[in-house]
Amino acid sequence: MTHIRIAVDGAVGTITIDRPERFNSLDVETARDLRKAGLQLARDSAVRAVVLRGTNGVFCSGADLKYIKAGGEADDLGYLLPTTDNRQPTTSYGAVFKQILEYIHSTISEIRRAPKAFLAAVDGIAAAGGFGLAMSCDLVIASERASFEWAYPKTGLTGAESSTFMLPRLVGLRRAFELVFLNPRLTAGRALEIGLINAVCPVEAFDFTVQEYARRLAEGPTEALGMAKELLNQAAGMDRLDLHLDRELENLARIADGENFGEGIDAFFAKRQPRFGVK
Repeated sequence: MTHIRIAVDGAVGTITIDRPERFNSLDVETARDLRKAGLQLARDSAVRAVVLRGTNGVFCSGADLKYIKAGGEADDLGYLLPTTDNRQPTTSYGAVFKQILEYIHSTISEIRRAPKAFLAAVDGIAAAGGFGLAMSCDLVIASERASFEWAYPKTGLTGAESSTFMLPRLVGLRRAFELVFLNPRLTAGRALEIGLINAVCPVEAFDFTVQEYARRLAEGPTEALGMAKELLNQAAGMDRLDLHLDRELENLARIADGENFGEGIDAFFAKRQPRFGVK
């Protein structure tokens, strides 16, 4: 795996997104490898707790918009795309998003089903898909320099990676609308205050704190905690998550093929404010 690293220390498994040159964003290959790593550690009975983290002061910035703007890779996308008379794939932003999100959504589904704790260790920015990945974990520990941003409105998108499912369950419906409609960038302290995360620690103590949380989880009664997780999932309506992930993917892929996302991604790379139209 090129940009996803797996390490196992005793009963603690760690998945690291290591693509710093692209702010730990996910192209198709990285999303596919993330899914593989998630499946491996979720189903390894010797691993009793899993940490998901990034590198270089970034957690994850979501799907790779540069890769998407370039149209992806034909070899990756051919099975998804319609063909023209000369049998060449016709690319679309929605199709590129679709394949990346299928892998990310499968990872999220596995995290929620896993009979063990998943801990998101957020040091730096968690935005868009990175935000959703962090929120899908059972616990979230952040450093003082961490920040959290829903981010989709910047490019005219609808939201995916479980975020529209998890937000009202974590912070309530009214606060969820605030985060979606106004898109504030939250400091770690503010995220803790509204219930998005579990703890904040100094940057210099971050690695130690994450290790201590993971060790405590791994030394706990894993079978009982796994059953308790299943019960909490049922109480929170997590049985509807996969259906909701499908709807998130469908809606985002459709909106990504519209004019507003075209304007949004152009504005993003031009570092200007987008000028969204009204249908």
